Parts: sequence; structure tokens; C-alpha cells
Amino acid sequence: MEMNIKWNNKMSFTGFAPSGHEIKMDASEEVGGENTGARPTELLLSAVAGCTGIDIISILTKMRLNPTSFEMDVTGDRADDHPKKFTKVNIHYALEGELPEDKVVRAIELSKDKYCSVSHSLSAEITVSYSINGVQGNTTI
Repeated sequence: MEMNIKWNNKMSFTGFAPSGHEIKMDASEEVGGENTGARPTELLLSAVAGCTGIDIISILTKMRLNPTSFEMDVTGDRADDHPKKFTKVNIHYALEGELPEDKVVRAIELSKDKYCSVSHSLSAEITVSYSINGVQGNTTI
């Protein structure tokens, strides 16, 4: 995979993905940016969630299960010292619909342990939790 990233001005960059999409990135005004795009670290957390979300939907669909709603809350802890990498990432998956807990847990486990290339590219500890129809899951993943 190859991407082209162009500097716009100050701290602003635009990434051109092979899929044809543009990704705007910028820094906050406090560090010389103009806040015209997402921070690269925000994109990294989004990428982890997006990757696992795609996996989970794909797996559930293959199980002939169709969530009516699916959201993720992602938090990331960063080191205090440079390069201030993410040391821990937590994802909470909130699914709605007629979804057996064991199948949801299996889909999450497969994404976390086998399929998500983004999370496997990080050295951060990644933890997850889930709820189905508003009820917190019972299984530790």
C-alpha cells in the first residue's frame, strides 16, 4: 500500500489514499496549526476502531446476525515522554439487536486476536469490553 501526503501550510497535511479518499490532518492552534483537520493520533484511534468494527460486522454477517446499531467508544493512554506513543487502548463495543452473547464475544475475539491488522501494528496493550442492547457483557475478552 502506498499513500501520498502533501503539506498544505503551517502544520496542515492532506493524505491521498489509494482508495481515492482525502484525509485532512492538522495540529491544534496551540502548537502552530490551524485546526483544519484531525490529529494523526485521533486518526490512529479511529483506525483501530474502524478496523475492528469492520471485522466484527463481517463476522456477525457471516453468522447471519444483523445488528440494528453498533457504536464504539475508544480511549487511549499515551506515554508522558516523547514519542508519547499509545501505551494502552480500550474499545467498548455497544451493539443492539437480536445478538447471542456468545456469538458477539466470538466476533470480538476473532477481530482482536486474529484479524485486525491495525491493532496488531501497535505495541500498545489493547483491552475491550462490550454491551448488547444496553446490558454490559459478562465475559472478559
